[in-house]
Amino acid sequence: MSDIHSGDDPVFEGRPLGAPDRASRQTSVYVYEAPVRIWHWINAACIMVLCVTGWLIGSPPPSMQIAEAYDQFVFGYIRFAHFAAAMILTVGFFGRLYWALIGNHHAKQLFYVPIFSRRFWAELLFELRWYFFLEKEPKKYVGHNPLAQLAMFLFMTVGLTFMIVTGFALYAEGAGKDSMFHAVFGWVQDLVQNTQRLHTLHHIGMWWIVIFMIIHIYVAIREDIMSRQSMVSTMISGHRTFKDDRPD
Repeated sequence: MSDIHSGDDPVFEGRPLGAPDRASRQTSVYVYEAPVRIWHWINAACIMVLCVTGWLIGSPPPSMQIAEAYDQFVFGYIRFAHFAAAMILTVGFFGRLYWALIGNHHAKQLFYVPIFSRRFWAELLFELRWYFFLEKEPKKYVGHNPLAQLAMFLFMTVGLTFMIVTGFALYAEGAGKDSMFHAVFGWVQDLVQNTQRLHTLHHIGMWWIVIFMIIHIYVAIREDIMSRQSMVSTMISGHRTFKDDRPD
């Protein structure tokens, strides 16, 4: 038997009696509003661009010697793509924060964790057991399950905030001490004491998000298959579909 939960409150429990043999019941619930879905995919694209260009900035490609310097502005284009994606990601992040204030309940889950809820932690442990194949039947949630909510908060809310702050602090160094960026983010370099340490922290933050992306994609596909509820398509249509094949 599986439950469907919306946030902390169950909205469906159990199976109807007298269902025919191998009956299939399908329930669809509108979860993610259009701004959330648009932000999700734009954010994913920005992160991909930032990871690739960030890696190349940290490990620059060899110089090209077959043309004049003004015809091979390769590293400049790499940096431009990195900065442009960072700007888009930052604007999108603040837009997502705004939508959390005016959107539905599920739009808010990214920005908080109910740490004082015993039920939250109990269900989080259940989800861990489910992902380690120690539970036979999954619990079903309309929004994020507790483990996903915690992961989203740590890797997206905290992770992106860290990357935005450290990234603009590095950008401020190039913009100069008279720039707006230095006025807003110059304190970060003073906090970490030197630029190399700031570069290292920003690089570590990139791997923090890369690890999350790998796990996130795996879990989304796994849940689509094993828990019989839509994951990937939900972030396209906005509707989460629950399908349950069961004997009489």
